[in-house]
Amino acid sequence: MARKAGAVGTAAGRCLCGKVAFEIDTPARWAWHDHTAASRRAHGAAYATYVGSWRKRFRVIKGQSAIARFENDETGTVRSFCKHCGTPLFYERARSPHMVNISRALFESRTGRQPLYHIGITEMQEWTYAGAPLVPLKGFPGVVWQRSKKKKPQDREGMF
Repeated sequence: MARKAGAVGTAAGRCLCGKVAFEIDTPARWAWHDHTAASRRAHGAAYATYVGSWRKRFRVIKGQSAIARFENDETGTVRSFCKHCGTPLFYERARSPHMVNISRALFESRTGRQPLYHIGITEMQEWTYAGAPLVPLKGFPGVVWQRSKKKKPQDREGMF
């Protein structure tokens, strides 16, 4: 299939088991982190990161029959996932029928857009990692942790 005008390359992605594969023409339209409760639950994670592509620049190249869809009539959204491994794949909204939003983690290469936007930031959970300093956990290679804040010493005069 010929590349669309304005495209400089392609970015390919796939689900965990590899039964579904897709590609988009790059650069993608945009990318963002979605902190909303719906995306947290759909992905089972603190937030989901998506890449938005024009529908005409998006192609499922393998496994169309392996894609299941959950349609939420209340919100006008559709979430697609792999029937075999359960990987969340695509997120579509009725109000933007020309766009397909794809889970960023599924791409094997750059998409031409960095996730600079945060959607639903007011719904971000207090347990979400937000860039605090991390240190290695002794005896556990590859594990880092956030040290708890030291408690301030109590004012002895005000104790009685």
